[in-house]
Amino acid sequence: MYIVIAGGGKIGEYLASVLLSSGNDVAVIEENLATADRLSVALQGRYLVIHGDGCDSKYQEDAGIRRADVFVATTGQDDDNLVSCEIAQRVFNVPRCIARVNSPKNLRIFKEVGIECVSSTTLIANLIEEETLLGSVSVASSLTHGNVTLTEIVVPRMRHHSNEAGILVSSVPMPENSLIAAVSPKDDDNVEVASEETVLYPGDKAIVVADNEVLDEVRALFKGL
Repeated sequence: MYIVIAGGGKIGEYLASVLLSSGNDVAVIEENLATADRLSVALQGRYLVIHGDGCDSKYQEDAGIRRADVFVATTGQDDDNLVSCEIAQRVFNVPRCIARVNSPKNLRIFKEVGIECVSSTTLIANLIEEETLLGSVSVASSLTHGNVTLTEIVVPRMRHHSNEAGILVSSVPMPENSLIAAVSPKDDDNVEVASEETVLYPGDKAIVVADNEVLDEVRALFKGL
């Protein structure tokens, strides 16, 4: 599939990485030049990065929107996400448009114009769970849209593991209905999709998707590493 993402922040970068790892083609439109340059370097040219405004049809076209199967707006501004999705949907007839909605009070507006929307706290979990969008990437089926939280946990100095060698993601005994989806290394804005071989070090940020009922257990687990 070909997916165009408007917004190259942490959520946009994470989604691009996941989509690439599952064999999709991706383009990202990012208005901030420094962020766009960083994305180009971080992903080593594995996807197209367009420096421009995702609300501008010109930059959407530069990103290949006419052949896109999905358009995802992930910026922190609801009005930008609404406008960019409407352009993708109405001008370029993209089959599926998904918008991150930061303020719950705006959900109704998006739904009224026929744009699929999710809150920022469930966006990644929802997209991972959509097999048609992410192919082989999946989350336990018991993780439901309305009961899932995306949270960032800073790895503390560890008492039971080597702080120098770190700990493998596969060695972290995550509770049922939770997973470490990505990692943002210490002093680095990059976000990397987590695999079993990914190593966590003190100061790294673990991006965790978890059922609300086990969230406290997950936090306690990290404190006790």
